[in-house]
Amino acid sequence: MSDQETQRRMLDAALAMVHQNGLTVGLDHISFEDVIHQAGVSRTAVYRRWPYKDLFFSDLLRELAQGAAPAAAVAEEATMRLLGSVLAGRAAELASPQGRHDLVTEMLRVSASSDFEAIHDSAEWRTYLALQATFMSLPDGHLRDDVQAALARSEARFVDRVARGWEQIATAMGYRLRPDSGGSFPLIATLAGATMRGLVLMALSDPELLTRRVPANPTAAGAAADWPLIGLAAAGIAGTFLEPDPDVVWDGERVTALRALLGQDATGHATAEPDR
Repeated sequence: MSDQETQRRMLDAALAMVHQNGLTVGLDHISFEDVIHQAGVSRTAVYRRWPYKDLFFSDLLRELAQGAAPAAAVAEEATMRLLGSVLAGRAAELASPQGRHDLVTEMLRVSASSDFEAIHDSAEWRTYLALQATFMSLPDGHLRDDVQAALARSEARFVDRVARGWEQIATAMGYRLRPDSGGSFPLIATLAGATMRGLVLMALSDPELLTRRVPANPTAAGAAADWPLIGLAAAGIAGTFLEPDPDVVWDGERVTALRALLGQDATGHATAEPDR
């Protein structure tokens, strides 16, 4: 087995071990000998590639940082299906401005709650958050610089992906950026991501935040409802930067396009998921 193959198998084995349970602040819970066993490679080949285990763990930190993808914890397809189920039960509300406002409000409420729970339960997200804390404790040098640069690239990908999601849904629902708000979809994504991350961190030590609901009507919708904390934050961000686009015409073609985006057919039923 070549040194390159040994390296790849060792790093893949260690990544799998980390992703199974999440990273703590540091790598003390990962046994070098367990990684060798899991990778199925010889100790001689491993120590030829990494004479000291600290060198391996430095490479592992780089690998984790390069592959860190905080947005991947929540499947976009699942979010679209969830929004589609909301639309299916309230499609008649598309007929009026107030109805569309109430529908968007409900979409914000349920999707924010779903995303929050999925991220809180994700080992990948816990690893990502731990990496953010871990790199701050690294001594100055190439390793710290490499990890910081990789995390910065991951943050940029995260903001871009979330911004595209917000823009796609906002446009489909007939909303636009408020002309005088100074906002942008990347700014919305940054604020939403920071709020989500803060609440996820708090919920790790205070699980009650996962189920806490506040009776509220943050968007002046038709009626109050029980809102998760992250939903209230999302509604505040949306209300600050978004408004109905007065140039949008809600005709049959637009309704059909919205249903298609959210996985619904022309009758409002969920379309079949493609074979994977």
